[in-house]
Amino acid sequence: MYRILHAYVEVQERRKQRQHPAYAQPELLATGPNQVWSWDITKLRGPAKWHDYYLYTMLDIYSRYAVGWLLAEQESAALAQQLLEVSCEKQQIGAGQLTLHADRHPEGPRPMTAKAVTQLLDDLGVTKTHSRPYNSNDNPFSEAQFKTMKYRPDYPDRFGCKADAHAWAHTFFGWYNNEHHHIRLGLLTPATVHYGRAPQVIAQRQTTLAVAYRLHPGRFVKGEPTPLPLPAAVWINPPKLGQDDSQPTPSTVEETDTR
Repeated sequence: MYRILHAYVEVQERRKQRQHPAYAQPELLATGPNQVWSWDITKLRGPAKWHDYYLYTMLDIYSRYAVGWLLAEQESAALAQQLLEVSCEKQQIGAGQLTLHADRHPEGPRPMTAKAVTQLLDDLGVTKTHSRPYNSNDNPFSEAQFKTMKYRPDYPDRFGCKADAHAWAHTFFGWYNNEHHHIRLGLLTPATVHYGRAPQVIAQRQTTLAVAYRLHPGRFVKGEPTPLPLPAAVWINPPKLGQDDSQPTPSTVEETDTR
């Protein structure tokens, strides 16, 4: 019977099916600091099961600089508002300057999609974008930064209390922003790039390499070395070649950096 029905295209699903909306792939471009921020929340394991802490982190995707972070015992739209407002004030973000990208989390309400956060973004003149559901590739910079954090040699399996977790996070972000030589930044630190000191550091490196080449040319088989450059453009989901010739050529594809 089903064979005959199938031959006449009469076999179909009779139950009501949930229709999922079509989500567009976000395509975000940053050519300098404070143009696009990515933010997310990760869980830090506490002293016992069901007693965890939540680390809110806002990251500039161009400089990889953590512009703000907050540790709490719950996910809260009010805390997200506080972090966002303080970070924008500290970085002197003007209306229409910034795009803030976050996960969508379709499984339930979270600060990323809270109405209060959306209203605050409107008041600050910040454009919001979201990842597609269940697609971590749409938020690669936050994911990579969390992996760098959790692969640190001193990252514990559990934190004894909130004070311990806060102290560890404070040390980590100090190292990450000011001492971590990021491979995707030409081995510069996020703070160096974010606050415009990269040209001076690159010039100093070029001087040092030139002196080394002049003294020991035989060590450099490919000629006089040059410092690694900064990326001209950083993308979340760069457009495919030929899709939009007016856009700058993507110069970087985010990969997890565990240096």
